[in-house]
Amino acid sequence: MAKTVFRRKIYDEIMEWKRNRSDKYALLIKGARRVGKSTIAEEFAKSEFRSYILIDFAHTSKAIMDLFDDTYDLDFFFLQLQQFTGTRLYEHESVIIFDEVQLFPKARQAIKYLVADGRYSYIETGSLLSIRKNTRDILIPSEEHKISMYPMDFEEFLWAIGDDITADTIRLLLQKKKPAGNAMHRNLMRIFRLYMLIGGMPQAIETYLEHNYLQSVDETKREIIDLYEEDFIKIDGTGLAGDIFDSIPASLSSNTSRYVLSNARAGIRSETVRELIPDMLSSYTVNIGYHANNPAIGMSLEKDIGRYKLFTSDTGLFITLVYKDKNYTENVIYNKLLSDKLDTNLSYIYENCVAQMLTAKGHNLFYYTMPSLSSNHLYEIDFLISVGDKICPIEVKSGNYRNHKSLDVFCDTFSNRIKDRYVVHTKDYKWENGIHYIPVYMVPFL
Repeated sequence: MAKTVFRRKIYDEIMEWKRNRSDKYALLIKGARRVGKSTIAEEFAKSEFRSYILIDFAHTSKAIMDLFDDTYDLDFFFLQLQQFTGTRLYEHESVIIFDEVQLFPKARQAIKYLVADGRYSYIETGSLLSIRKNTRDILIPSEEHKISMYPMDFEEFLWAIGDDITADTIRLLLQKKKPAGNAMHRNLMRIFRLYMLIGGMPQAIETYLEHNYLQSVDETKREIIDLYEEDFIKIDGTGLAGDIFDSIPASLSSNTSRYVLSNARAGIRSETVRELIPDMLSSYTVNIGYHANNPAIGMSLEKDIGRYKLFTSDTGLFITLVYKDKNYTENVIYNKLLSDKLDTNLSYIYENCVAQMLTAKGHNLFYYTMPSLSSNHLYEIDFLISVGDKICPIEVKSGNYRNHKSLDVFCDTFSNRIKDRYVVHTKDYKWENGIHYIPVYMVPFL
C-alpha cells in the first residue's frame, strides 16, 4: 500500500534551504519518530531534484555502511554509492538523504567533507540526535542548517481531511474580531475536538481516513507510544524517562504550578529528573514550559530551570496516555470527548493542546505564578508569549469561564508590559473589558 503524503508547511522551509543555503549547508530535519521527517524529505527530493539517493540507516546494507570508513577519495565514494544503489547522481542536481542519521554517527561526521566537495546536496533526518551515545567520538559538523518538524498542526490536519475552507473562515473571524455564531461555532469546535482526539501524527490521521473509527486510531497511537517507550530506554535504562512521559497527564491534571516528580516515581530527586530533560527534549516527544521569573521580553534569560511543566508534543497521544490504564480507549469515550459530554474537567487537555500549538508557531513556552496577598493561593498565567517589545498573557479554560482573577491581577501588576490579553476557552469569540475571549480553534491563527 502506498504511503500517504500529506501537505506540510515545512516543505516551504526546505525549499528556502535549497534556494539559499544548500551550497554551504546540509539540511538537518529534527523531530520525533513517526512525525513524517522521512516522508517529507523523500517527497521533496522527488519533486525538486533530478535524482536522489535515500540511505536509511535503520535498514541499509553493510556495503553502504562500509563506504563511510574512508571518505578521503570522494570520486570513488560516489562511484560505489551509485553502483550499490543503482541511481545516477548529477552534479548540482541531485540530493542524498541520510535517514535516521543518529543511528550512524560516522555518516553525520562525513557531512563536513561532503558539503565542502560541493557536487551534491544533503538532507539528514533524525531524532535523539544529541544523546551522548549518538555523538560520542565524532566531530559534529557545523555545516548543518537545522529545522524542527512537529506533529501536523490544525491547518495541516484540515488539509489532510480535505477541508480547505475552515482555516480561512477562522482567519477571517479572527481578523474581523467577530463571533462565529452558535451553529458555526459548534461545528468549528467539533472539528477541532476531532483534531485533538486524533492528533497530528500522520500515521494516526491516515488510520482515521482509512477506517473512520476512533478506536482504530487509538490502537495506532498506542503503537507510536510503544515506540517512544523504546526510545526512552535508550535515553535512560532505568525506565525513569518513560515514567516521566507517562505521568505528564497526571501532573497537568493535578493543577499544580510545576511538574510533580512523585507522579513519575516516588522518592525521585529533582536533580535526577533535570539531567534527563535535555535528552527527552531532543526526542521531540515532550514540550517544556519554564517558569518566567521576570515576565518581560527575554524571558529565557531569567527562566527558572528547576521549575517547569511538561507537555506531550502531540495532544492525540496525550489523550491516549490519559486512558493508558485500559488496554484500549473505548470508542464511547472518544465519542463523549468529541461531543464534549465527558463528565470531567478537560482543562489540562486543552492546556496541552495550546502548548502544542504555540510550540508549532515557534514560541518558547513560559508561565508565571504570583502569590495572593490574602491567602495561600497562587495566581497563575498559563502561557506568556512575546510580541515585539511586549508580552501577551494567555489563560486557558475548558468550559464556562466564571472568573479570571489570575489574569486580572497579572495585568494590573504588569500593565505597561502587556500588548494583548487572552482567555482561551471553548465558547465563541468576544471582546470585553480589554480581553480577547477566543475559542481554542483560533489559537493557531493568532
